[in-house]
Amino acid sequence: MVDVAAMSVAMSNQQVRSEAQMAVMDNVKHVAEQQGAQLVEMLNQSQGPSAPHPSLGNAVDMKV
Repeated sequence: MVDVAAMSVAMSNQQVRSEAQMAVMDNVKHVAEQQGAQLVEMLNQSQGPSAPHPSLGNAVDMKV
């Protein structure tokens, strides 16, 4: 015979766990979106409107 009360409690506990997992994943998604937006903003600021240095990147120093 199936214990209806025990089955009800087990199903309720599973539902609570599922909802908690979804809330955590939603929070993780929100934080990742914020960090991504901040990274894009930081990269856009680092490029700036200034002209590149005329001699940087034109030569490579090597020792053999």
